[in-house]
Amino acid sequence: MQLAKEKFTKPYKWAVVFIGAVLCCFSAANLVTSAIDWRFMLLATMTVIISSRLAVQIPRVNTNITVSDTFIFLAILLYGGPAAVLLATAEGLCSGYRISKKPITFLFNAAVMACSTCFTVLVLATTFGSHAQLRAHDKLVFALCVMALAQYFSNTGIVAAGLAFKTEQPLWQTWHKHYLWTSITYFAGAVAAGLILFFINTWGFYAVIAAIPVIGIVYFTYYKYLEDLRVTSVQAENAEHARAESERTRAEQAERHIEELSRHIAEQDRISKALQESKDHFRHAAFHDQLTNLPNRALLTEHIKLAIERPRSRDEQFFALLFLDLDRFKNINDSLGHIAGDQLLVATARCLEECMRPMDTVARLGGDEFAILLDGLESVGHAILVAERIQQALIRPFMLNGHEVFVTTSIGITLSNTGYEDPENVLRDADTAMYRAKESGKARFEVFDASMHSHAVALLQLENDLRRAIERREFRVYYQPIIDLETDEVSGFEALVRWHHPERGLVPPDEFIGIAEETGLIVDIGIGVLRESCRQLREWQSMLGPKSLSVAVNLSAKQFAQPDLVNQVKEILQETGLDAQYLKLEITETVVMENAEVARNMLSQLCALGVQLSIDDFGTGYSSLSYLHRFPVKTLKIDRSFIGRMSDNGENCEVVKTINTLASNLGMSVVAEGIETENQLAQLKAMGCGYGQGYIFSRPLTAEAATLFVQEHQALALSTFIDDPLMQSQLQLVN
Repeated sequence: MQLAKEKFTKPYKWAVVFIGAVLCCFSAANLVTSAIDWRFMLLATMTVIISSRLAVQIPRVNTNITVSDTFIFLAILLYGGPAAVLLATAEGLCSGYRISKKPITFLFNAAVMACSTCFTVLVLATTFGSHAQLRAHDKLVFALCVMALAQYFSNTGIVAAGLAFKTEQPLWQTWHKHYLWTSITYFAGAVAAGLILFFINTWGFYAVIAAIPVIGIVYFTYYKYLEDLRVTSVQAENAEHARAESERTRAEQAERHIEELSRHIAEQDRISKALQESKDHFRHAAFHDQLTNLPNRALLTEHIKLAIERPRSRDEQFFALLFLDLDRFKNINDSLGHIAGDQLLVATARCLEECMRPMDTVARLGGDEFAILLDGLESVGHAILVAERIQQALIRPFMLNGHEVFVTTSIGITLSNTGYEDPENVLRDADTAMYRAKESGKARFEVFDASMHSHAVALLQLENDLRRAIERREFRVYYQPIIDLETDEVSGFEALVRWHHPERGLVPPDEFIGIAEETGLIVDIGIGVLRESCRQLREWQSMLGPKSLSVAVNLSAKQFAQPDLVNQVKEILQETGLDAQYLKLEITETVVMENAEVARNMLSQLCALGVQLSIDDFGTGYSSLSYLHRFPVKTLKIDRSFIGRMSDNGENCEVVKTINTLASNLGMSVVAEGIETENQLAQLKAMGCGYGQGYIFSRPLTAEAATLFVQEHQALALSTFIDDPLMQSQLQLVN
């Protein structure tokens, strides 16, 4: 901090010193030496030696009047600007040296006097012209005022700027605080200089010298008067303080008896009040959220219970519960911190209160979840209107610690006409509807119906079955062939997981992959698939001979985020004895682009093992080939949605062709997913696509069926090779 202050303070002071030195040299060069006489030397001696030591303090104002200002103004009036500048510089140098022996301090003080006096002389010359006109009787009073103002503003301005640099405060604030009231000293000095000039013009310079003892006597008399006034004031204050202390003592003695008599009653009242306040505080804390001061879940449950038990009127009014959850609230906590997150929750609470009627209940359930109980509704449309009003109110941005934050909310609505008897069921169904709104894209609302509850129960059952399925090893690995489109040979397989449920049979991946991702069970499932795929490929290599087959295994987002993923892959390769070059790990481009730097590091570690890396479902995210080329990726798999839009007449294939061309130029192999028709296959071959997979070749197969598939392709390839005319001619030559 000290270095930062000196960074500006010292250069500023030396700059002022330099300017002051230049002005002194200029004044010395323009000094009319003929005007310098013994009277000027006497004035200079008095200014340098005596004047700055004599100061008259102004009562009730924290400032002094010094004789030096008077003599400098007098020098301007009698001898002109150059002489006054040199005199002011000498006075500033001597007075500064008495204050501090540091060169920068007394040189700066002298330079300030030189600069301010030079500025004053320039202002007077601009305003009044020649030196003779300045002393004219009709202009003298105005000249004295201009002189005082110019000296006041220039002197205090230069010093205030230096102090502002030192204290790191604004210039105006520094000047206003320290130098505003010092103007009186400059005006007093100007008035004194005018009087002395009048005396000189009237009686001559000797009369002024004769008056100096009289002025000294008056000064010391006034100084003694001020000292006596200060002593008298102190004595009066001490007497007043003693009197007040005496009265206070008597008052305390008079009140002590009354206090003793009432102390017991007051103590009892205090204890009673404290107990009541404690009771109210604990009751409020038990039923309100500490952060937002909204009702909490317990109080909301009580209100819902009363709404259920309250008999409905003949108008068939009912109540509704809105369950709100802020979308992507975790991102705000992770980026701006939990303090900003708490501020957002408080701001949201106030916003919700503004949207509601006094009879409605706004509660915070915990985290970023809120609930609103709407009572006395006449139709479902009223609850929907409230939900829309809330979403509109939350559109406006919130300012959190200087950051503009936008937030949306997902809302679930449940109505009392469903026939509730338990408040927990109301909360449960509203929560279910809210999650349906999140699944449907967030920033929207959903009204609960019975199918949502059934779906939620089914999901819970599915999660339980998934956990048991991992323990019982009910997952099976299926293999879909990947074909080399140039040779029509099997280059490898993509490993796909299937769930053989003991009661439901084969469960499609779309039904359980999502919940497995959400619960984190996908990590255990993925490791199992990776281990079984590597084991099966090693078995095929031992059985079929050539080791050109590879297996591609998908890595989920959560599996890719595991810090020990590299060690897990390494252990599985060692356990199964599979060479790493025959294992391809597939990651979607969305997973890669979510955190590019982390993904780059993870992919580099996997690549160091010798594993091949592929980008799956390319085209469904927001990445580019040029950006993905920065990652150690060797294979690009074009998403099936692009292949499916390729028509028989060749339309809509430009995107696929462009991706294939760019990937080939970047040295990446391309696999087209979802090939189902002969026309699609022909177009892909025509554009030079390297590999393909899809139902046109085969559906996903069990390990046994995949073995037969490879064997049949090898036999077919051998038969084609023998039937080739060139091969037959070579065999005849051998025979």
